[in-house]
Amino acid sequence: MDHPILGQIALSYSPVIDRNRAVTATRLTVWPINPSQKLDAPSLLSALSEVWPVGGPGLWLNVANEGLLQDLMAAQPGTHILIEVPAFMACDRANIDALCTLHANGSTLLLKGRPLSELPKEVLPCFKQSIIDFENDRRNDGSAAPQAAPGAGNGRSISHIQAGVSNVTEMETAFRHGATAVLGWPIDDVTQGSSKPADQPALQVIVQLIDQVHRQEEIDVLENTLKHDPPLAYKLMRYINSPAFGLSVEISSFRHAIMILGYQRLKRWLALLLATASKDPNMKPVMFAAVRRGLVMEELAKVSGNEEMRNELFICGVFSLLDRMFRQPFSELLKTIPVPERVYQALADQTGPYEPYFKLVQAMEGSDVFDIKDAADQLMMGFDDINGALLAAMGSASQLD
Repeated sequence: MDHPILGQIALSYSPVIDRNRAVTATRLTVWPINPSQKLDAPSLLSALSEVWPVGGPGLWLNVANEGLLQDLMAAQPGTHILIEVPAFMACDRANIDALCTLHANGSTLLLKGRPLSELPKEVLPCFKQSIIDFENDRRNDGSAAPQAAPGAGNGRSISHIQAGVSNVTEMETAFRHGATAVLGWPIDDVTQGSSKPADQPALQVIVQLIDQVHRQEEIDVLENTLKHDPPLAYKLMRYINSPAFGLSVEISSFRHAIMILGYQRLKRWLALLLATASKDPNMKPVMFAAVRRGLVMEELAKVSGNEEMRNELFICGVFSLLDRMFRQPFSELLKTIPVPERVYQALADQTGPYEPYFKLVQAMEGSDVFDIKDAADQLMMGFDDINGALLAAMGSASQLD
């Protein structure tokens, strides 16, 4: 991607998750590296359009800079991009024309935070939903009375999305009190509270296949293992034939897959299947996170790494949540799942050459721009490369979904 603005901002991302535990959109937060620098809003929209085109997956844009957000509103982004507007800007009469124009042109606006004063009546119809932090939501403090919409006294009610959910209890409370979605997902609490670890037979078959591929056993041996789980064979074929894989021919059988792909590329997709095989609904966002970690880490390695490094970083990211899913420390879990030494170091020991990549991906999942900057400095990568890698990974992820 060749967009100058990518070197002037930091990006972080989180999933938007509905009450069915489905990931319905990506929330992308834009942080200016230098808050006093003038940023080019059309350049940002051009970069985003390559990943989130009209008719593509949903994008929520959270811009942590008032000037850039005002310029974005004036630039009239596509209607497939949902714009978050802080409450203080929604209350500012200077923004009435821009908000009303966006609404008239079909844009979806999200009111972020609870207004300290009444919204101008002109902008009240512009907002479809509000984003309210769990701690600031009076629905959750024990009072049962329903709340009016932001813009007190206007009598209009709009649905809300809950931010700041840190555990399963808060998540369930948010949905029980009417939240249509939550921002982010309490991964650690979800996996600890799951009814059982991810020990379905399908997972054991995948682990066995990964071990056999790692030892490059004969195709007949691999095929015989896969026959024990026909649904797994179907899922593997579906992934390999997806647009994200980029093959020019259709793979018709497992034997054909090995002949075309080779053992190393096949191992990559078995790793992907292992991270997405749980049937627990609460695990769907966890699997979403694991796949995106792998794709982002792989893209980061494309800047200076070779193919072996890219494959290993992909596996490192995809496997990074298996300890939660299986409820085993990596030091034990990776005795049964063969991984390269550098992957083991990053996951089990938090050391080695891949650990800085892992720290950067974790920082980009958070909400602290200083953590992102520190991780980028440790990796000694420029933000143009980092942000380009993140956006490329989001594009690949949308093809898998």
